[in-house]
Amino acid sequence: MKLVSWNVNGIRAAVGKGFYDFFKDIDADIFSLQETKLQENQVDDELKKIREYQYWNYAEKKGYSGTACFCKEKPISVTYGLGIDEHDKEGRIITLEYDKFYLVNCYTPNSKRELERLDYRMIWEDEIREYLKKLDLVKPVIYCGDLNVAHNEIDLKNPSSNHHNAGFTDQERGKMTELLSSGFTDTYRYKYPDEIGKYTWWSYMFHAREKNAGWRIDYFIVSNRIADKIVDAKIHNEIMGSDHCPIELDIKL
Repeated sequence: MKLVSWNVNGIRAAVGKGFYDFFKDIDADIFSLQETKLQENQVDDELKKIREYQYWNYAEKKGYSGTACFCKEKPISVTYGLGIDEHDKEGRIITLEYDKFYLVNCYTPNSKRELERLDYRMIWEDEIREYLKKLDLVKPVIYCGDLNVAHNEIDLKNPSSNHHNAGFTDQERGKMTELLSSGFTDTYRYKYPDEIGKYTWWSYMFHAREKNAGWRIDYFIVSNRIADKIVDAKIHNEIMGSDHCPIELDIKL
């Protein structure tokens, strides 16, 4: 099974930068998007055609956040959000239930400059961890998306100058450690524990992508009990179209 996740930083912008070509070529069983920046009435006919089974979660605020999943097979069930009103206004989570697993597509809230949203982020992290643990009691979980944290120093080009910046605070990194300690595996590090220089996001400033001054903040994370089913975890940093690149998980379930 081939799964892909991509923060497209606005699906309409990505469509103009080769999205359909990549979507067709990669031919994923489930293709998850984050930061779609669409409202319900803005999904055009071309997008509606690319998969019969597609699911969108929209933010109340226009042109902001949002997630989507495009599926070859129809899920048993689809749920939107965490079921907690405080967290469910920004279109950040879609959960697909299949026979052998849950897939949770997530766009984690950014802590923002000056860390103005860090306190909220800490609450979010605790809620999503409990949510994933509850699902994991029923069947294995595949958790993917833009999780807005570089877990360890190996996961970004310039750790020392970014320490205490959003996405690399001790608090955010600690929450990722807590999650992984709760029975989950970072699939990329499972396959490539020592790989350096492979990132999924680059700032639009300072020619960061040309210099590969990036961060690995997009993940496929799975329940520990299916980690041995991982075939490969890939970072498609050759694909443009967004400030993030797509990531892929190949897994036999």
